[in-house]
Amino acid sequence: MQISFILNGKEIHLDVPPERRLIDILRNDLHLTGTKEGCAEGECGACTVIMDRQAVHACLVLACQLNGHRILTIEGLEQDGRLDPLQEAFVNEMAIQCGYCTSGMIMSAKALLMNNPGASEQEIREAIAGNICRCSGYEQIVKAIQSVQDGERSKEAGND
Repeated sequence: MQISFILNGKEIHLDVPPERRLIDILRNDLHLTGTKEGCAEGECGACTVIMDRQAVHACLVLACQLNGHRILTIEGLEQDGRLDPLQEAFVNEMAIQCGYCTSGMIMSAKALLMNNPGASEQEIREAIAGNICRCSGYEQIVKAIQSVQDGERSKEAGND
């Protein structure tokens, strides 16, 4: 099956079986290994990417569902050699721990902030509820996401 979609701002054209999973396309065909596979059942969130501004599990998205859509992966957040503010916040707030869940966690948070930049703590916790982190109590992760919101509010107020 011929598919075309936008990946991290670039047009992609591939010939793949329609049942091939997005995670396999990313990792094996396109060699983008930032998206991790955990459970392969959409339960752990390690494979979370953004599809048309919504967080999705790449292990559950099939090639036949990709045509015409926009996909953003962890690799697409970096711009001109600079980490995304959310990536920096995870480092600064020590929200990384072992790192296995980090890319999926960041992508879930990014999708939330794209659509709801003023999300409450409860909304943040709900947005990352589909991402399992076995290393932390999620406090550093929530704090990292909130710090990005605080930074954006400072910029808007002219305090940055």
